[in-house]
Amino acid sequence: MAPPLLTLKDISLTFGSTPLLERADFAVHARDRICLVGRNGSGKSTLLKIAAGLVEPDGGERFVKPGTSWRYLPQDPDLSAFADVESYVRDGLVGADDGFRIPYLLDALGLTGREDPAHMSGGERRRAALVRTLAPQPDILMLDEPTNHLDLPAIEWLEGELAGMSAALVLISHDRRFLESLSRKTLWMDRGETRELDKGFAHFEDWRDEFLEQEELDRHKLARQIHREQHWVVHGVSGRRKRNVRRMKELGNLRQELKSAKKSVGQADITVTQGKTSGKRVARLENVTKGFDGRIVVDDVSMRIHRGERIGVVGPNGSGKTTLLKLIMGELEPDAGRVELGLNLEPLVIDQNRETLDPDWTLADALTDGGGDTVIVADQSRNVIGYMKDFLFLPEQKRTPVHALSGGERGRLQLARGLRLPSNLLVLDEPTNDLDLETLDLLQEIVADYTGTVIVVSHDRDFLDRTVTRTLAYEGDGQWQIYAGGYSDLINQRGEGVRSRKAEATAKKKASKSEDKPSSGSTKLSYKHKFRLENLPKDMERVKKQIADFNSTLADPELYATDADKFMSASLALGEAQEKLEALEEEWIELELLREEAEG
Repeated sequence: MAPPLLTLKDISLTFGSTPLLERADFAVHARDRICLVGRNGSGKSTLLKIAAGLVEPDGGERFVKPGTSWRYLPQDPDLSAFADVESYVRDGLVGADDGFRIPYLLDALGLTGREDPAHMSGGERRRAALVRTLAPQPDILMLDEPTNHLDLPAIEWLEGELAGMSAALVLISHDRRFLESLSRKTLWMDRGETRELDKGFAHFEDWRDEFLEQEELDRHKLARQIHREQHWVVHGVSGRRKRNVRRMKELGNLRQELKSAKKSVGQADITVTQGKTSGKRVARLENVTKGFDGRIVVDDVSMRIHRGERIGVVGPNGSGKTTLLKLIMGELEPDAGRVELGLNLEPLVIDQNRETLDPDWTLADALTDGGGDTVIVADQSRNVIGYMKDFLFLPEQKRTPVHALSGGERGRLQLARGLRLPSNLLVLDEPTNDLDLETLDLLQEIVADYTGTVIVVSHDRDFLDRTVTRTLAYEGDGQWQIYAGGYSDLINQRGEGVRSRKAEATAKKKASKSEDKPSSGSTKLSYKHKFRLENLPKDMERVKKQIADFNSTLADPELYATDADKFMSASLALGEAQEKLEALEEEWIELELLREEAEG
């Protein structure tokens, strides 16, 4: 095997008095597909930063093969020093890097390059950072949670884009489907160490469970051995004790080994406080319509939700998922139609923005509402430390301010706060953001065991497949359609997944053009269509000449260095011209077929 492009050996790092990494090893070979997995706080992001040269470890070695290029995608990109997205993206190009992919990547991720970073959402900043990371085509791509804040169309586009790249990939993600599709090797961050599985993520969880079971068995055997040795010490002959100093020393070593063995962190123990039983019908929507600023986001939607159902809501960003959710919950009045809510509803809403968390609260304050050391759960008092442990928080985190928690920890805290309260309607708006895989497992169990009704808005395909019984999908132009089953079932019934807003606009444009074309049952061409058929070849030749001119301009190897604006505008114009030529050719073929049909 060829030597690795990047190697980390015996990496150690301590924050304060707590070791985060101990003897961590990591190697990346050409075309590797590696996923880093482990609990939140296990050191995944830190190890990736060390690999990218952004964090200096306390000990160990980092070696990069000479000539190797790499790019790193941070979780929280900073664009504040740049006037617009394009300048931020181009700042990431180094040396011989070519920016010819930038227009394509910007367009694919719904950006123009002219966006002002000061007015961009978190999702837009993440997409800009993806463009900056993918544009240079390096030898190694290190991506920390690349799917966060992306909608389903963008996630599926990114999955296909990465699958076709020749670069080695190192991925951190909570998206199971994403990891299963792309990874061929798994690096498990566990109690400061790294454990490697030479298979993709699809095989990881069974392998991890077998490892932990064997580890527990080994610990049990060690404890039994110590017990036997202690029995010998107590009941053995005193003269024999004096002659067996070595055996006494070995007993001490066994005790130390058992004491120092790191146990795996337990599973989160999450329970839901169930409310009283709601009415059989939770909500009924009849011909509901809602729009904003002249745009209809919900158009004549009718549906019923019954007690005990698990409904998934999917659609691209900006399609109106949150609006539809608020209509169902009775928080918004429809412009037309009627919403009827069932009886005895006790809704619990856990949103994606963690908006109810005050950043200056301590963890204990957030759980007790500033009420000391007691949490009220299902009308019973519990000590806050015990409740924290149920959600995998350490006792020493009791006074940690919310703003110092990681995204995953804030997600767990939001769950812990919400699940104290009785409910019979659980509404989860993007609940999987930043949660580690073990907490996701527990969240899935919550949904499965919940006796009330669940509505989930999510871009996580695996989570939807595991939890929902029906899926409400955006169809475009304010239309929503209900499908039986999860996201995979939706694809089987529909023939495709969720389309992006751009794809929707393109389809709408084509549909409007087709209205001017004759149907296949026409017996002759109208004068209008004859005229188009005669002039289409001239239009196509003119566009072909434009394409040739743009290609000639872009062929100048010095263009980007001397006039970056001209390079960018020519690249964008070339793409538009190619799309126009394709549309003209399709129209010409359709009219030619109709002419042949009309002429018999």
